[in-house]
Amino acid sequence: MQATAYTYDPETRSGQVLLDDGTPVPFDAPAFDAGGLRLLRPGQRVRIETEGSGDGLKITLVTLQTF
Repeated sequence: MQATAYTYDPETRSGQVLLDDGTPVPFDAPAFDAGGLRLLRPGQRVRIETEGSGDGLKITLVTLQTF
């Protein structure tokens, strides 16, 4: 799934992405670390992997979108 980086805190390695419908979804340090990234800037397109749905949606991986 694709999303747009919305917020990112380099100290906690956590933040939020915006889904294409505008829904903000938080991610935690393990999801960020799983993608192998060192930094994330607001506005970057990212690829995410999730589990669950609705209010239980959890991001398990955040990485840069590549074509």
